[in-house]
Amino acid sequence: MNRDGTLAPLEVEVTGDLAKALRVLKRKMANEGIFKEMKKRRYYDKPSVKMRKKRADALRRRRKAERRALQAR
Repeated sequence: MNRDGTLAPLEVEVTGDLAKALRVLKRKMANEGIFKEMKKRRYYDKPSVKMRKKRADALRRRRKAERRALQAR
């Protein structure tokens, strides 16, 4: 994703094996976060729901980081 929020074009070279090219394209799309974005936009979330979800995700990430920090010691 570019800085302005638009997606850069994904190019896959097809040389013979179409199935392999399709797998490469899907992998590139997954790495770019396109599937995650599509899943997120399947339905409308009210702003209040978005904020609750955002806070819950931040809390989940914070707890995970704390667990990893404790295990590293």
